[in-house]
Amino acid sequence: MVRTGSAGVTAGPTLAVVAREAGVSVPTASKVVNGREDVAPETRRRVTEALERLGYVRRPRFDAGKAPGMVDLVVHSLESSWSGAVLHGVEEAAYEAGLEVVVSAGLTRTRADRPERGWLDKLVGRGSSGVLFNLAELTPSQYAWLDQHRIPFVMIDPVHEPPPGVVSVGAANWQGGVTATEHLLALGHERIAVIAGHRHKMCSAARVAGYRSALTSAGVPIRPDFIRHGGFDQAMARTRMRELLDLPEPPTAVFVCSDRMALGVYEALTERQLSVPDDISVVGFDDLPEARWVTPALTTIRQPLSEMAATALRLLVRLMDGDRPEGTRTELSTRLVERASTGAPSGCRTAPGRVGRAAVPPYDGNVSSPAPPPS
Repeated sequence: MVRTGSAGVTAGPTLAVVAREAGVSVPTASKVVNGREDVAPETRRRVTEALERLGYVRRPRFDAGKAPGMVDLVVHSLESSWSGAVLHGVEEAAYEAGLEVVVSAGLTRTRADRPERGWLDKLVGRGSSGVLFNLAELTPSQYAWLDQHRIPFVMIDPVHEPPPGVVSVGAANWQGGVTATEHLLALGHERIAVIAGHRHKMCSAARVAGYRSALTSAGVPIRPDFIRHGGFDQAMARTRMRELLDLPEPPTAVFVCSDRMALGVYEALTERQLSVPDDISVVGFDDLPEARWVTPALTTIRQPLSEMAATALRLLVRLMDGDRPEGTRTELSTRLVERASTGAPSGCRTAPGRVGRAAVPPYDGNVSSPAPPPS
């Protein structure tokens, strides 16, 4: 038996039908649907299989047209300034919308064969009206679970290309890669390396593609040995920079695809007693607070993390109201923030073991380039 809505649209089986199929009581089936923990594993398995087999759809806990009360924000980690910027943007937009926000660090995977049966069940239990995922890698079953339960969600800077129809917000990564490389080209550099993040992550691939495009447009040959991947990890970026310095003809400039990795690059250059920017110019990506704190202050590509998060929250509210945006992908523009870590090539790099100069001129903290047109 299935329910039929007022427009004659099939609404799926009732909870009573699911309970009968699984051989349990309706209250027990309700506990499973609502993420309660006081259910035996075997009983939970039978109910879950019945839910999936019959196509049961959880009804949303909010009414269309009424202001929802709570949403979830799932972040990759709470330890970085990246997450702090995202939290700031969500907090401001949620305050404007009259929402409360529950923050979780990652997804709880209770069992390998049921990855969604931990955190996602708790999401249903607390009655959240929607979810923001930041830097998340959802499995196909998790996407299907969210769709089945009609839980609106928006991805902030998804790691991989999301399925068709999924709403996401990100930065103009390709244009950022172009801008960083063109800045170094304009200073006179031709031996420009790139230290990217994970090889197959969407944002990393786009930044490298922008780097390659800028070199090609300038007629500068692309050198495969100048393209390294550091996994967005500071220690790995230090290793990759050492490898670049050990080349017979090392680069005079490097585009590093995150500010965190740029810190590792600085460490490698310090080990070799090389000066930034006299010996090697460095450009980062993100414009996190660390970019201003290091010496010399880091020239970087600013991606508007707080604005991305706020935009995602506003899109989520629209989804919760039943209003789907015209496009599923929103990209906010990036821009170059020029500081003290880039300059013209010296003509000949200082040999390892020698100091290029005694001191770096002080940074006045007030130099920035105009924003490029949106991509």
